[in-house]
Amino acid sequence: MRRLLVVLLVLTACRGASRPGTPSTTTAPLVPNATVLRVVDGDTIVASIDGTEERVRLIGIDTPETKKPDTPVQCFGPEASDFTKSLLPKGTPVLLVRDIEARDKYDRLLAYVYRTRDGLFVNLDIMRQGFARLLTIPPNVAHVDEFVAAAKAARKENLGLWGGCSG
Repeated sequence: MRRLLVVLLVLTACRGASRPGTPSTTTAPLVPNATVLRVVDGDTIVASIDGTEERVRLIGIDTPETKKPDTPVQCFGPEASDFTKSLLPKGTPVLLVRDIEARDKYDRLLAYVYRTRDGLFVNLDIMRQGFARLLTIPPNVAHVDEFVAAAKAARKENLGLWGGCSG
């Protein structure tokens, strides 16, 4: 019963933290609610949540494809995957924060991912470093303004895929 109460409190806190206007960084310590098991590609991870393995799609970003069936590996896809792997090695404790919709049409959990060790907002960092394009799918838009600004800055500075891929 106590464990269920703790899980409910964490999920309730996560829901509130994902509201529009909430800062993307915090000085308060973050309490992890998941552990990274592996990185699938630049915008998808597999995490353990209370002992359950979940495929998690990072909200707001789209990295070039590396593993999509019937699709060739896209420019900067391997680099984006490697960058996400460098941010989230196996065993990394993370805080997964949902937005309005919990899952996508592929039944992946949709989340903003924060590395609890240092509070890094992983989705935003991937965008800032030029490893992703903006992917906004309403109603999950809590951090859209931050993502738009990060994408514009990365593109202007020719970072990552913006400097490495034509078109």
